[in-house]
Amino acid sequence: MNTSFTQQGKQIRQAKMITGLAVLCAACLLTANAMAMTVPAAGSFAYDLYDIGVNQILLGPIGFIAGVACMVFAAILAIRQMILPAAGVVLGGAFLLKADSVVQTIGAVIS
Repeated sequence: MNTSFTQQGKQIRQAKMITGLAVLCAACLLTANAMAMTVPAAGSFAYDLYDIGVNQILLGPIGFIAGVACMVFAAILAIRQMILPAAGVVLGGAFLLKADSVVQTIGAVIS
């Protein structure tokens, strides 16, 4: 095997790696418009869907009971030594229990 081909291949891989990192850094430094979700206008069909889905189900008693049930299920999984699924269920349950904060955060403009 010729060592000059090996050196060239190594240099090409290094150049590709440096180019890729430069593109990644440039992409991270780009700015974009911040977008926020707003509540639909009252009286529209979208508002009716939003009202039922978010206000009555997610923020209502159904969402709270689902969050508590997730926490109980996570405790059962943890007792059975299924730690990784239990961690995911705890995150989902915490999302349901703090849904009011999450809904406000989604509506906030983040830039």
